[in-house]
Amino acid sequence: MEIRTHISSNGRLIVPAKFRKALKIKAGDELVLRLENDTLLLIPLRQAVNMAQKRVRNYVPEGKSLVDELFQERREDASRT
Repeated sequence: MEIRTHISSNGRLIVPAKFRKALKIKAGDELVLRLENDTLLLIPLRQAVNMAQKRVRNYVPEGKSLVDELFQERREDASRT
């Protein structure tokens, strides 16, 4: 899907309705803007979070909780002081 749009004089970008519908974004939703190879990517925050989680999963075995490990390390640190 491709469409032309404009940047307003104050720098605002209009995201056409059919794009908002396709991305399931609505007023007030947060978006991530990423600049890659001279291209602007507009990514809904929930999708950006999912992408980051998938990247982390490549390095963390399934069933392992980084949060639990962090809490355990903090408890151990606190018990030493």
